[in-house]
Amino acid sequence: MIRDGMTIREAAQEWVREMNAIPQAMIQKLMAADPCDWTEVTTPCKNDRVYYYEDSEYGEIVCINDEDDDIVYLIELDSGKTVEAQADDFEVKRYDALPMWGTMWSFGDGCDDWWLEHEDGIRIMSECGFRVYESEEFGYYFGIDGAGYSFYDEHWIPLYKKRGLHWHDESVEKTA
Repeated sequence: MIRDGMTIREAAQEWVREMNAIPQAMIQKLMAADPCDWTEVTTPCKNDRVYYYEDSEYGEIVCINDEDDDIVYLIELDSGKTVEAQADDFEVKRYDALPMWGTMWSFGDGCDDWWLEHEDGIRIMSECGFRVYESEEFGYYFGIDGAGYSFYDEHWIPLYKKRGLHWHDESVEKTA
């Protein structure tokens, strides 16, 4: 699907246009109707604010070691102490139950859904700043917890790259 002259931004915009944009209010109603059907599956990421259970203290994830089968998170607590933790040793603190931005998305293509579920897509989307939710009945939905900056520069283009898409004309990017 490479198009001559298409920039990476234009390619990412085309990809996003293929997705299903859903008003967050619809997701809230679906969640309220069957709360046990919905789970946030966003993985902890660097810079996430967390509550560390053992010391009953807040902190921030500063590093993630995922070289072994067990993922180890390095957390710098507000007291200055640094601890190594497993995912069930802390809770990521979010501003609200759903992302700040009023629109959520689901992929419009089955290949993207497959990638999300089977190719480490949830972790990659989390690293790109998306919050990801799973409904057993309706599938996966994701949103952006932010406002006041370019979502394309900070979220969509990095996701496009990490997804491994190559719809853009690389020669255009080299001359820009």
